[in-house]
Formats: sequence, structure tokens, C-alpha cells
Amino acid sequence: MTTADLPLIPSFPLVDSHCHLVFRQFDDDLEVVAARWRQAGVKALLHACVEPAEIPGIRALADRFPELRYAVGVHPLDCEHWDAATVGLLRQAAQADGRVVAIGELGLDLYRATNLEEQLSMLTAQLDLAEELQLPVIIHCRDAAEPMLKLLEQRRQGGHGLQGVMHCWGGTPGEMEAFLGFGLFISFSGTVTFPKASDTHACAQQVPADRYLVETDCPFLSPVPRRGKRNEPAMVLHVAERVAALRQESLEQVCRQTSANAAKLFRLPVAAG
Repeated sequence: MTTADLPLIPSFPLVDSHCHLVFRQFDDDLEVVAARWRQAGVKALLHACVEPAEIPGIRALADRFPELRYAVGVHPLDCEHWDAATVGLLRQAAQADGRVVAIGELGLDLYRATNLEEQLSMLTAQLDLAEELQLPVIIHCRDAAEPMLKLLEQRRQGGHGLQGVMHCWGGTPGEMEAFLGFGLFISFSGTVTFPKASDTHACAQQVPADRYLVETDCPFLSPVPRRGKRNEPAMVLHVAERVAALRQESLEQVCRQTSANAAKLFRLPVAAG
């Protein structure tokens, strides 16, 4: 991909609220990728974490790119990386670096796994840690809305607080309303550009303006017109364009609003204005 593949470059801020730059797909050209995200107007990025071994590499990326902040956590499909010491490792990493602004990505995934009880145990421990550290969470939830909502309701009844985002949103409008009811934000990825993603389109149209973000989840889920190829942070501009079209708003409105929302939820180095 070249800069010629990018749409009109905005003069207003844009945030990629979920990326994975530590993955090997970026080993050979990350400086070029960074030049493209800067040209695309991306002023801040939030790097997610899938397991503790990634943390030193992500921290090194934050040293390299001052616009990057990051999360620490364990993905629900990475249960093999969880043991009795993991919470302590995550706590230490979060407290040691002010650029850690969230816990995650954590959650439930019943699309690729069936070990619900193991995932719930790991999820609960990380939700407790986020509450202890007063950090938001990045929630991965695939084919698991019912058990996720049940757990969150149990925690609410028990007096537990919650702040965070439903990452890479792919649920129904009804599920979205339920998660919004817990105070969560909704984040749209490249899937919102897919022609058949009707539920995601409806959610993008209906979500309150002050409660949604945009992301890439790169290197995965590249948006149209680059579907099937490696995704990268510059492509969040295509996500914002599609959301703007669905909401019948200007690209500037969507970029400014999602930047403001990201700045509100996470401590990101981006000005909403």
C-alpha cells in the first residue's frame, strides 16, 4: 500500500483505538506504516495486549512512537498463558508505566473455544484488577454476549464498577443497548465497511454520539477497499468514512467525536478540537 491508496487526508484528529503492531506482520516496514498513519491524520493509537510475553515489545513500541499508549491483559483464547502469577505480572506492568491506560484485551470467545468456565475465571480476575487500578477495560466478546452480560450484571449487583469498551463490535442493536446500559463504549472496526454486516451498520447508525470509537484491530479485518490484505492504523480513516456515511454525518464530525470519546475513556495524547 502507498499513500496514494489513502482517501483525502483530514486536518482534524483521528484515533485508532485498537491495534496490534507488535505482531510479526509489521517486522519489516513499521516505520513506513507509521509514516502512513501520520499522513492519514492518526494522532494517537491504543495498542492491545493478548498475553504477558508481549508486554516488553509493546513497551518498546511506546518508546519508539510517542503517540502510542497501551493495555496489558490476556485474551480469552490465550488461557494457556494464565497462571496464579499472571495478575501480579499485569499489575506490576500497569503500575510501572504511565502509558498503560487500560487492561485488555480480555473477555469471552465461544466462537473458537468452549472452555467458558476457564475464560470466566480469567476474565473476572482481570476485571477485578482494572477496578483496583481504576483503569478501563478492552472487552473481546465473540458469540458470548449472554454469559458476558450475565457476569456484568452479577458484578453490578455486587457493587463492582466498570468502564471500558466493547472492541471490534459485531453484535446486534439489542446487545449493543445492553452493553451501553453498563456504561460501556462501542468500537467499530473494518467490519463496519463489509457490505453484509447489516447488524453492525444498524449499530453504527444508532449508537449515541458520545459512546463510540473507531479502530482497526490491525493486522486483522482490513476494511474495504483493502479487505483480505494486511490492515494497518492508517486504514482507520476508511472505518471513520463508512461510519460517517451510515450516520449521515461529515467525516470531520466522526473524527472529532471519536477522538473526543477516546480521550475521555483513555488517557490518549490527542486533542479533540
